[in-house]
Amino acid sequence: MSTKEVTMPTKYDPKTVEQGRYEWWLKGKFFEAKDDEKKQPYTIVIPPPNVTGKLHLGHAWDTTLQDILTRMKRMQGYDVLWLPGMDHAGIATQAKVEEKLRNEGKSRYDLGREKFVEETWKWKEEYAEHIRKQWAKLGLGLDYSRERFTLDEGLSKAVREVFVSLYRKGLIYRGEYIINWDPSTKTALSDIEVIYKDVKGAFYHMKYPLADGSGYIEVATTRPETMLGDTAVAVHPEDERYKHLIGKTVILPIVGREIPIIGDDYVDMEFGSGAVKITPAHDPNDFEIGNRHNLERILVMNEDGTMNENAGKYQGMDRFECRKQIVKDLQEQGVLFKIEEHIHSVGHSERSGAVIEPYLSTQWFVKMQPLADAAIALQKGEDKVNFVPERFEKIYLHWMENIRDWCISRQLWWGHRIPAWYHKETGEIYVDHEPPEDIENWEQDKDVLDTWFSSALWPFSTMGWPDIESKDYKRYYPTDCLVTGYDIIFFWVSRMIFQGVEFTGKRPFKDVLIHGLVRDAQGRKMSKSLGNGVDPMEVIDQYGADSLRYFLATGCSPGQDLRFSIEKVEAAWNFANKIWNASRFALMNMGGLTFEEIDLSGEKSVADKWILTRLNETIETVTRLADRYEFGEVGRVLYNFIWDDFCDWYIEMAKLPLYGEDEPAKKTTRSILAYVLDQTMRLLHPFMPFITEEIWQNLPHEGESITIAKWPQARPELNDEQAAEEMKLLVDIIRSVRNIRAEVNTPMSKKIKMLLKAKDSNVLEILEKNRAYIERFCNPEELTIATEIEIPDKAMTAIVTGVEIILPLEGLINIEEEIARLEKELDKLNKEVERVQKKLSNEGFVKKAPQKVIEEERAKEKDYKEKRAAVEARIRELKGDL
Repeated sequence: MSTKEVTMPTKYDPKTVEQGRYEWWLKGKFFEAKDDEKKQPYTIVIPPPNVTGKLHLGHAWDTTLQDILTRMKRMQGYDVLWLPGMDHAGIATQAKVEEKLRNEGKSRYDLGREKFVEETWKWKEEYAEHIRKQWAKLGLGLDYSRERFTLDEGLSKAVREVFVSLYRKGLIYRGEYIINWDPSTKTALSDIEVIYKDVKGAFYHMKYPLADGSGYIEVATTRPETMLGDTAVAVHPEDERYKHLIGKTVILPIVGREIPIIGDDYVDMEFGSGAVKITPAHDPNDFEIGNRHNLERILVMNEDGTMNENAGKYQGMDRFECRKQIVKDLQEQGVLFKIEEHIHSVGHSERSGAVIEPYLSTQWFVKMQPLADAAIALQKGEDKVNFVPERFEKIYLHWMENIRDWCISRQLWWGHRIPAWYHKETGEIYVDHEPPEDIENWEQDKDVLDTWFSSALWPFSTMGWPDIESKDYKRYYPTDCLVTGYDIIFFWVSRMIFQGVEFTGKRPFKDVLIHGLVRDAQGRKMSKSLGNGVDPMEVIDQYGADSLRYFLATGCSPGQDLRFSIEKVEAAWNFANKIWNASRFALMNMGGLTFEEIDLSGEKSVADKWILTRLNETIETVTRLADRYEFGEVGRVLYNFIWDDFCDWYIEMAKLPLYGEDEPAKKTTRSILAYVLDQTMRLLHPFMPFITEEIWQNLPHEGESITIAKWPQARPELNDEQAAEEMKLLVDIIRSVRNIRAEVNTPMSKKIKMLLKAKDSNVLEILEKNRAYIERFCNPEELTIATEIEIPDKAMTAIVTGVEIILPLEGLINIEEEIARLEKELDKLNKEVERVQKKLSNEGFVKKAPQKVIEEERAKEKDYKEKRAAVEARIRELKGDL
């Protein structure tokens, strides 16, 4: 391809660069897995976003990291599958649709189950389209031909297969247990869907009278409303205070029911009075004690958190209203003798925010111990899941080792219906993939499965499992890397691992790359209440997808939280703008060079050899760091190479041959510019796909798109360590001269005398050979290079490796003028020191001002004094030279 016509506009405008490019990529099918047997497969499945709304910054970060990996692997010659999809998100989506219906004055019960599910599917279609548009805006290289949804037919088949299989193995069972109940959404929750918050509550101390009238026993509770369901009082069997009471009974206040005093090892003799009330239907520990002692389970609440018929006169009251009333009644009866303020940890629903009620209910559970044991054993073998960073493996294992059975049924309409039927007459349970033949005699379980039950199968159910002969399953499973936040290690990562091991016999992914949460600039979690949320799409509208992606990918190290800063996104835009301008300059000076004409074999300058050596180093470093998922470091290496080495040094040095008369040198420089820019765009492409494709399309290139161009490889034959050393020397000299000029206020445009004293003939030769660069970048009126130089009395000097730089003061500055300027500066600094010292010696100010303000003033004083001392020293120095 020729570059005779540069089509790049003068200004980098992300909107123009990004417009239409994604559609072009999709049309070219560059992101589709090719099922090419000659290539090694590389697979990532997207953590499926919920179809409940817009993607947030966390999604943008997570998917950007995946896009970087898949784009890089595609360029490295892998057959890449990045599989997209979405999650039906049972509770969350149902809540959104119910809210929509409420706004229309309807409820799900008005519609009935079938119509409600139809409405929810409409919601899903609408929001799935929003999500796809957002993926497109971010530039994600997804294979849409394989997009999946957790409620599609294939995944539903996999869910039924897993449920039936676990049930037949005795690993899924139905039972009456205490579960976490959300009275707002009226559904069970698993342990990890409960968020614990410290809440100001109270301990209510009560006296339960002994039935024989011989006294009372003291108990305490934080939930007095549950006492209506008490069926015993428990004490430790070895507790000397109560041993004699075991077997006796007490009268339950308000209710008047006689309940036994029992002995149980669970009771802590040291805590409180050493006696505890037992409510088996409303507390998980009491439930276990009740089982051991064959106690009745009395449920005193309805599913919506109101009191039921077992609550007597409190029936129909809200649980918290009942608490207030029962406390009042107990006080009046003289039973409640002390209320002690108490901060305690209270469970709240992750979805609705409601206070969780430990509640006796018949639910479906997964027996976790055997599954957890197999997943733990996996981590001891060679084919374990590698956590990046490693420290998260300990967190995962700790949870697995302390696992509890998983409550998987949810009282919802949106989700996978439980494949269990109950006989209308006998109550017999039938569990299978399909309903029983005489369906009219059976009724299907009304509940659906926990969303995480289907999400746990995502890496293999999306590939066609349970059909183990499925082409995609055989080729692309297990997957290579899962990218996710540390906040869902328990929810999702752990469940995918134990289900993967159980049903495929393999780890579901080789690596898990864990990132943190996106926080605001002050380190606070983003939330609606704080109003500090950031819409990634708005950031893209302002700065472009590439700027946002580059910031997200390079803003922190693996496993750490990321602080969002619009200034840093702006800095990424500045970086993109620098790349654009440098590329445009290079393209405008390529003189119609074609891809076939690129030739690196000509005679090269020290700058040419150096940039090719630096490119090789950058390729090796970037590839090594990217393979270790250290994208923050990759970003730093690329930034330094592009901004400092390529833009600030090589392009400036390339202007000498490009603007000169030496045609072979011109041709070599053009070839090197084209080659280095091409390779650099490839390295940067996974981070900034839009701008790199645009620049690459304007460069002399072969192939359709940079997305399928080969990943750069270092070419050892282009390394030149000698040239790298020479270039380092030149850069040191130029920087030293610029620093001296800045120190004495002499602009680069003013010509000066310059002497370079080389330590030996080798250095002398290097300096003479590169005289043109020194003259171009130091602007000397007269340049002397020698091994023996008499240093003038009045001169500024600097030492770099092998060279002493001497700039005679005569001609560099007018000493009298410089002294006058510095004396003015000194006068200004004296006034500042005096002002700040006056302030600090004022007792009124020191007493009234906040400590922070005082510290700021002291810091100012120190700074002004240091500056003053430096100016005084410089004046003395200059006066000594007169």
